[in-house]
Amino acid sequence: MSIFASIEQAPTDPILGISDAYRADPSPDKVNLGIGVYQDESGKLPLLAAVREAVARIAADPKPLGYQPMDGLPGFAAATQELVFGKGSAAVASGRIVTVQTLAGTGALKLGADFLNRFSPGADILFSEPTWDNHAAVFGGAGLTIRAYRYYDRATGGVDFAGMCADIADAKPGSIVLLHACCHNPSGCDLDDSQWAEVVKLIGEKGLIPFFDMAYQGFAVGAEADAVGVRLAAESGITFLVANSYSKTFGLYGERIGGLSIGCADAAEAKRVLSRVKLCIRANYSNPPTQGATIVTTILGDSELRASWEAEVASYRDRIRDMRGLLAEGLRANGVAETGFVTKQRGMFTFTGLSPEQMQTLRGEYHIYGVDNGRICCAALNTRNVEYVAVSLAKLLK
Repeated sequence: MSIFASIEQAPTDPILGISDAYRADPSPDKVNLGIGVYQDESGKLPLLAAVREAVARIAADPKPLGYQPMDGLPGFAAATQELVFGKGSAAVASGRIVTVQTLAGTGALKLGADFLNRFSPGADILFSEPTWDNHAAVFGGAGLTIRAYRYYDRATGGVDFAGMCADIADAKPGSIVLLHACCHNPSGCDLDDSQWAEVVKLIGEKGLIPFFDMAYQGFAVGAEADAVGVRLAAESGITFLVANSYSKTFGLYGERIGGLSIGCADAAEAKRVLSRVKLCIRANYSNPPTQGATIVTTILGDSELRASWEAEVASYRDRIRDMRGLLAEGLRANGVAETGFVTKQRGMFTFTGLSPEQMQTLRGEYHIYGVDNGRICCAALNTRNVEYVAVSLAKLLK
């Protein structure tokens, strides 16, 4: 008898399972607004011009594909630090920030979770309510204790900032606070600059550790503005972590490329922290892959390619904003009085306010696939499907 005979079938992933159901749906009207992947007007995943050029340069001068250092491709950390913390960052110049290459943003979160649990076993980590579905699996699986802080206000369609601050203030010293740096997933509701300043100050005063999940830098306002919370934390001198991803913003979903940065007290502490992070890497996957990091480092290290990348990300941002506008217009035209939440929210996702039962109806009757918590991906809308989506949503929102 197999030792695995008693294993039960695992539940379908709440996000990736949506795509499986979409593919199995024979309806010609079906629309997949579930998974967070940017699509162009034709409904295809685009290849950025800067990525195309970087790949061509790499192919023209092939190198042996040996093992990378445990902390990643040489040059990747410096390029990532400049993007995340800004050119001329005093915190970076002081040597107190450790940055390592990771297996995308998810891998950065897992590496950070494993590292934190080694030195503070079972520590509390506070998530926004709601948050990305996979956060619980990553941090709970690492052994940390999951708590929540208020974030999304269903009555206003915005941030419950007072509730958020009250819950953070009540956290035990040494607790970790997971923060979405921009384009909050799933709500699309972000803090403004003054709120970020207040949150960072509060976290410092209470002896907490902010852990920023930054998967969408550039998709809200721009690469600089979208990093304001992270940079305030770096400037404040507190201990912090940042997981950044190059999946969405560079279109490198399949390359699994990201980074983990840890802000320490000083350069000496950073050196010790890096040595311990490397042990976590060694125990997980030994060293990271080459191609994705080479592409990112090539683009960020070349002024023309970086300008091309920034311009193309701006066009993505503008297209998503245009689709939000068309969706809001379509909802109003079909009798939905309050549509401000669509245009006020930022990034790839919109929180519709629909219940899990209504989302199931949206899939079953209208063949529009979103996540049960009410999230839809505005980056998958286009001029061919947005009217149908608006009409269908309106039937459930009125």
